[in-house]
Amino acid sequence: MEKLLVHVCCCHCAAYTLKHFNQKYAVTAYWHNPNIGPSQEYLARKEAMQKYANIDGIDLVDSQNMDFESFLRGQEEATDRCAFCFYNRLKQSAVYARENGFTSFSTSLLISPHQKHELLKEIGRKIALEECVNFIYEDLRRYYSQSRTITKPLSLYAQYYCGCLFSKKEA
Repeated sequence: MEKLLVHVCCCHCAAYTLKHFNQKYAVTAYWHNPNIGPSQEYLARKEAMQKYANIDGIDLVDSQNMDFESFLRGQEEATDRCAFCFYNRLKQSAVYARENGFTSFSTSLLISPHQKHELLKEIGRKIALEECVNFIYEDLRRYYSQSRTITKPLSLYAQYYCGCLFSKKEA
């Protein structure tokens, strides 16, 4: 079975996404989110993702990168902060996938109705060419409420903003 690395942004978006992809691929979840700040927010989301992975029996790899300050500096300099964020996280996911024998990569961001899907698709495909690993794009937005239905009874931490301080301010 083809190995798929799925970048996960939070347990609530990851739940349905991982179940969906697990029907077709051997799935491993990948936590790489240096965009999330402040640090207590990062740790709360990471802990919730780890708990969900344990409950559902999902393999979860942690990139161990929580260099929020470097990420924030890069995001402040970027002309499109969401593009910078997507590129940073998906690039690292693709590099990890290529270096560890995965044939493809994807992201749980694909389930969120709050994300810029055309931009995600464009960046994912660009990185796929750069890293010689397939990007799997599927529009999973119609399953967003199902993902929340999976995680809500588990009483896992739920965030109210995308992750970066800009999105926190906008929320």
